[in-house]
Amino acid sequence: MLMPGCPPRQERRGRAGAQTRARRQAAQGGRVQPVISVRNLKKTYASGFQALKGVNLDIRKGEIFALLGPNGAGKTTLISIICGLVTPSEGTVLAAGHDVVRDYRAARRKIGLVPQELFTDMFETVRATVTFSRGLFGLPPDPAHIENVLRTLSLWDKRDTKVMALSGGMKRRVLIAKALSHEPEILFLDEPTAGVDVELRRDMWEMVRGLRERGVTIILTTHYIEEAEEMADRIGIINHGEIVLVEDKRTLMRKLGKKQLTLSLQQPLSAVPPGLDAYKLELSADGTEIVYTFDAQSHDTGIAELLRSLQARGIEFKDLHSSQSSLEEIFVSLVRGQP
Repeated sequence: MLMPGCPPRQERRGRAGAQTRARRQAAQGGRVQPVISVRNLKKTYASGFQALKGVNLDIRKGEIFALLGPNGAGKTTLISIICGLVTPSEGTVLAAGHDVVRDYRAARRKIGLVPQELFTDMFETVRATVTFSRGLFGLPPDPAHIENVLRTLSLWDKRDTKVMALSGGMKRRVLIAKALSHEPEILFLDEPTAGVDVELRRDMWEMVRGLRERGVTIILTTHYIEEAEEMADRIGIINHGEIVLVEDKRTLMRKLGKKQLTLSLQQPLSAVPPGLDAYKLELSADGTEIVYTFDAQSHDTGIAELLRSLQARGIEFKDLHSSQSSLEEIFVSLVRGQP
């Protein structure tokens, strides 16, 4: 139960995380060095299709960065190049200071990738396949670390179960465990909760928050935009192979999110009264609500003047409430605005 004036648990947790990152940034002299640096990155496939068109992007150490974009925007190509799975046509990518082309092994060791597809060693046990993944990076066995990863992901009780016997959601957890087996500094999550039930999704995000607090950088791609809105520190939007925008999530919501004031009327109207055209009001289908859209950052929102105008015309309302654009609405408007 919340006490009056006490923010919700999620908001308190977010503030605590923000304070931790702020202290970390202050200790580094106020500037967070990028853990991933992408410069003039281009990729043209043999077919002639140009998937990336000079992408520049910095991702900060210890943040959750959400990369959003429609299908075919270039998300998968960008991630694949950073992870060393696809060779760029031009440009450079540094991961934890290592060039992903010239110093591939060192760069790849710093990165964990959780792919969207559910492919893994189906006939192996959970513990065996996660341990094997660690060995692929030339690291010695570390049973204590493997146990810690499996316990964190609630897989310890399934450690001796063959992967093929697991549910889809548990197989997704195994993919995350394999990505964490070699203790990476950077973790890519490609649609990590696709096909996962609500409870499992919540557990995964608790795990992601814990990794972020331990300094792991999380790069997330998702079609569940509400997850990016809840989890991300910064948002990047890519479309047609170009970065459209990179912005702090709260700044983005404040700058681009419009607010709406909805007035519930005492008596329904058949049309918006004359003389109110300047407010560009919307009348609900049943005539019981008027919606006014305004810029919350404007010095004069026009709300007070609107209310006086309604009163002067004898229009009374019994309730009012305001709402702000969601990240999904902002994303759609930005993508649609691209040529």
